[in-house]
Formats: sequence, structure tokens, C-alpha cells
Amino acid sequence: MKEMGSTAEELAKTRSYGKARCHNADCSARIAIPPGAKTVKCPECGCEWRVSWVSPQVPRIRGPVWEVNRALAERRTR
Repeated sequence: MKEMGSTAEELAKTRSYGKARCHNADCSARIAIPPGAKTVKCPECGCEWRVSWVSPQVPRIRGPVWEVNRALAERRTR
């Protein structure tokens, strides 16, 4: 029989460090964030996001790059 770890240990195996989900509600694609990047663009929807770093391996999306995302939204509504 295979030995199982705790729930936290099993969840930790599924983590993907250096990646985040796009915060666009219509998209939610996985974005690979290069180390030290200040912004990242979603390859699926084109939205651009500001990035901060919790540690050298763990990025967090902080919010949109307004100029880029506003222009994308205006093009979609025309």
C-alpha cells in the first residue's frame, strides 16, 4: 500500500512556483512569470498585470497595467 502524507504535504506537491493564473475573469490561463519581472502579459487574452515577489521564487499578481487593459477593453466594445 502506498503511504500518504498529510493533506498539506499532498497539496504542496501540486503547487507550481513561478506561475500564476490570469486575473481576467473570462480567461484564467496559467502565466509563467520570468524571475524578477515587474509586469507580465497573458498569452491567451493579452491583459497585462503588475507583479510583486513574495520571495525570489514566488510571484504575486498585484493588479492590472491600466493603460494596456483599458485599451484592450475599448477595442472589444467597438
